[in-house]
Amino acid sequence: MNASAPTSADTLRRTLGGLLDGLPPKQAAAAVERLIASYRGQTPTDAPVLRDRSDVAAYAAYRMPATFEAVRSALDGLAEAAPDWAPGSHVDVGGGTGAATWAVDATWDGPRETTVLDWAEPALALGRELAAASTSEVLRGAAWRRAVIGSGLSLPEADLVTVSYVLGELTAPARTAVVAEAARAGQAVVLIEPGTPEGYLRIREARNQLIEAGLRIAAPCPHDGTCPIEVGKDWCHFSARVSRSSLHRQVKGGSLPYEDEKFSYVAATRFPTEPATSRITRKPQIRKGLVLLELCGPEGEGLTRVNVTKRHGDLYKAARDADWGQAWPPA
Repeated sequence: MNASAPTSADTLRRTLGGLLDGLPPKQAAAAVERLIASYRGQTPTDAPVLRDRSDVAAYAAYRMPATFEAVRSALDGLAEAAPDWAPGSHVDVGGGTGAATWAVDATWDGPRETTVLDWAEPALALGRELAAASTSEVLRGAAWRRAVIGSGLSLPEADLVTVSYVLGELTAPARTAVVAEAARAGQAVVLIEPGTPEGYLRIREARNQLIEAGLRIAAPCPHDGTCPIEVGKDWCHFSARVSRSSLHRQVKGGSLPYEDEKFSYVAATRFPTEPATSRITRKPQIRKGLVLLELCGPEGEGLTRVNVTKRHGDLYKAARDADWGQAWPPA
């Protein structure tokens, strides 16, 4: 694990602020409106979503901090399941301005060979600028390459392949092709999508595809069996707290100094891991002398609710401190 992880988000915000200084908030807000539809997966396409420098700057201000925190949370799930493993190489598919690359760098120490692939040259250019301004040798040494993300994609083999907030931008055939290629190329594959019912369904579909390709689920699921959630009634997603910069608040039109980014994810590997015994699937409900946990447990147990009371001693203390998305019981 990377000991400098807590400072990485601050470094990214400072770097973003420096490179985006002077960006007109009204211009950025107009570009953001168009990008929101693509981010939510409402406009599948075979063309790049980020078309020019204005789009990329708006995206970086609007989405990069939240993407970083969501991906870092997902990577934490993989790191906890494989505590003695660290990727020596990383390929970020559809990486845009590099939020996932920053998140990987916040999770594991280097050295690491990093390649960011995207079909929008303006996004790669800004990502390269951001990385060059960082203090990380891994980020500064990353390769930024243009590639069509879809059917026909060819990836170099890597210890880790990430695909974050990309699947919803693709047509169904392209989505299948990208997941298949990630499964072929990666020793570990982490896929992240928005924490919406549609985003969850894309992750659920990709999870099945990864299992069929011979990978084993490391997180968040405690097993490789069928997801116990009944489609249409609920969806599996988690939350990451995101600090907002002043520019971020201007672009998004918000006043709070933070927001909560909802996301769905799956991490799968070709090497042995130790998945959680159970996973907390909702924000714990704290009552007087009682904590209610909603859990996804081992295969066959499905979804359960557990009441942890004061009579459980140290376990009750742990439950009061537990967060949505954590493994349960604590190690």
